Amino acid sequence: MSSLKRFLLGALALSCIGAANAAEPIRLGMIEGLSGSFANAGNAVVRNIQLAIENVNARGGVKLPGGARPLALVTYDNKQGVEESLIGLRHMTDQRVGFILQGNSSAVAAALVDGIEKHNQRVPDQRLLFLNYSAVDPALTNEKCSFWHFRFDANADMRMHALTEVIKGDSSAKRVYLIGQDYSFGQQLARFARAQLAKKRPDIAIAGDELHPIGKIKDFTPYIVKIKASGADTVITGNWGNDLTLLVKAAKEGGLNAKFYTFYGNGLGAPAAIGEAGVGRVRAVAEWHPNTGQGMKHAASDDFYKAFRKRYPAPEDDYVHLRMHLMIDMLVSAIEKAKTTEAAAVARALEGARYRNDFHEATMRADDHQLLQPLYVSVMRKVSDGSVRFDNEGSGYGFKTERYLPLTEAALPTSCKMKRPG
Repeated sequence: MSSLKRFLLGALALSCIGAANAAEPIRLGMIEGLSGSFANAGNAVVRNIQLAIENVNARGGVKLPGGARPLALVTYDNKQGVEESLIGLRHMTDQRVGFILQGNSSAVAAALVDGIEKHNQRVPDQRLLFLNYSAVDPALTNEKCSFWHFRFDANADMRMHALTEVIKGDSSAKRVYLIGQDYSFGQQLARFARAQLAKKRPDIAIAGDELHPIGKIKDFTPYIVKIKASGADTVITGNWGNDLTLLVKAAKEGGLNAKFYTFYGNGLGAPAAIGEAGVGRVRAVAEWHPNTGQGMKHAASDDFYKAFRKRYPAPEDDYVHLRMHLMIDMLVSAIEKAKTTEAAAVARALEGARYRNDFHEATMRADDHQLLQPLYVSVMRKVSDGSVRFDNEGSGYGFKTERYLPLTEAALPTSCKMKRPG
């Protein structure tokens, strides 16, 4: 290519980016806990979504008939409360933000679904779309499913299915202790665990079933004492944020010699908190993790992770959620397909939409707006023993794939009876 052609192409790219940045942005309104006990979880989401937005804007923004438009993130700190979240929703509608993002609480998500349903009926010319990146209560895409809600994370049933597939093959698992946060997600998770273990490993005894106040416990030592006294060799928990970090820290300090099967044990301080005691014992389930494989086949995955670490080099910021980047990319594709930001048109474009990059694939199921994607169960390892390439949060400990469930095996049926607008 001649120098002139390269110059012209470069100038064209810069002009496209400049035009997108000059246009009115498409605002994404994130309602999340950004202070208090779960601030670390909320701020981790902000980092992921902000980078995904930056990537879209760097390639010219969202292409619409009237010209390209950039994305912009607007945040509202709901302090992890339901009422505060509904205030945040009104704040977003007052600003005419058309896309609501949330995930770090199924109770909040359920309230937002109800609030958005009512708003969209009341103000049909300013309808909203709800993009859920982490609220995994299965009811949100089953009996409480909504046309205006899309979930980009595997639901709790799917995650539990993946974990119990590993437990099924673990002959050393004899007594399981269930511990979780006392709200809709934690309550449902305990029921799913019991049901799936009864089906897959009826010989396993439930040694204990404990729910604790969410975000209120500062010292989990009394809970660890109970778990040890029960004789449990395996612990299943859906705890997240500081409730997980403090739980595994107490387990380490209390000398609990049990395996932990977790939803979120691969970040937010958990690996460092449990340290050597977690090697070979702590497991996590996710749609992706940095050590998904070896060799050239997984170079794209490594590049994705390295780009995140370059943008956020601080060890404490190292918590990457592929699903949030995927969510932004799928939203942009749907807007471009619909040729509008109108909520109903974008929702119809998202239904049945497929996502594929060089290391991941996903499909948005039209029946219930549940994203179907592969799941990995990974086990904690030391980087120094050579079994993993990347550690988590500079801890010296990373996670290695133990079980991979392709999309078809990770998917579970839905009971949703979707009501669509006329």
